[in-house]
Amino acid sequence: MKRTKYTAEFKLEAVKQILEKGHSATEVASRLGVPVGLLYTWSRKLKGPDEQPIEDVKALQAEMAKLKAELRRTTEERDILKKAAAYFAKVSE
Repeated sequence: MKRTKYTAEFKLEAVKQILEKGHSATEVASRLGVPVGLLYTWSRKLKGPDEQPIEDVKALQAEMAKLKAELRRTTEERDILKKAAAYFAKVSE
């Protein structure tokens, strides 16, 4: 059985039909005469490592919550210092 080689442009256009235009992989595969599994392989490769493991997402969410709390505390400290500076500016006049 002869193995068919597909160009990068062909692969990209086939995957675009699935991802961007919303066609099903089965429909695109039958229309183009390509095995469905091959389309899934191309789409996985072209998508890249966008999806992160759940552990990484949870760690990022925890870090974000910590940073938000730190930002809130720092903002409160800044506001207190502004008020103190304004008060002492009035008192020293």
